[in-house]
Amino acid sequence: MTEQRASNELRVAIAGLGSIGTKIATALDQGIEGLALSAVAVRDPAKHQAFLSGLRRPPQVVPIDQLGDAADIVVECAPSRHLRSIVEPAVKRGKTAVVVSVGALLDNSDLIDLARANGGRIIVPTGALIGLDAVNAAAVGTIHSVKMVTRKPIDGLKGAPFIVENGIDIDNLREPLKLFEGTAREAAKGFPANLNVAVALSLAGVGPDRTLVQIWADPTVTRNVHRIEVESDSARFSMSIENIPSENPKTGIITALSVIALLRKQRATLCVGT
Repeated sequence: MTEQRASNELRVAIAGLGSIGTKIATALDQGIEGLALSAVAVRDPAKHQAFLSGLRRPPQVVPIDQLGDAADIVVECAPSRHLRSIVEPAVKRGKTAVVVSVGALLDNSDLIDLARANGGRIIVPTGALIGLDAVNAAAVGTIHSVKMVTRKPIDGLKGAPFIVENGIDIDNLREPLKLFEGTAREAAKGFPANLNVAVALSLAGVGPDRTLVQIWADPTVTRNVHRIEVESDSARFSMSIENIPSENPKTGIITALSVIALLRKQRATLCVGT
């Protein structure tokens, strides 16, 4: 690679090297057209030293609030409580933030205005869902209703605030149990590690207060199952996806792949999909 070509690359930084962040870092290191991994931020650098030193072009390790200085695109793959400290410095500098913990955006919606004022961008990947391009298209017209039903294995729901606060015992379930029915906004608060998909769906369509969500704990499934039904003036459609959990049972393997696909579009000659 020539120095001139390297200078034209978009620099990408990653906040968090869990099951999602490590896959994205590996893909960037192996090569994505026009992009280069420039920096990472992690809570315990020593824990990730072996992984980072094994990369062909090891990135610099920087504090979270300096990621925007070290990159053009900052990818947030950290616990949702860190979203603001990752996104705010980036968009203030006019950079792009790719947000995986999209549920946390609902409590930090001023970041969108901050990005607009400073020439920054916030991009939400499709993540563990399917068909957000169809929902986006339908929203150009009029969407009458959006409903999502999520079924997850027990391990993927353990520790959710809604379950803990309501004293629900899911450890010994033998049949599916409906845990929750309400809006995407309410779902995001009760299940912050599980329902980023509902918030992404709501932002693509009719918003978090009109998107209806059911959540089931289901001992009969081994995958994270999402079914979406949309009624609009342009189309009626339903979509279903069964995601294989990653090493983190709360997150599907496809979530990291979705971010990688999004990054590939940033400099790709041919882009497919809206």
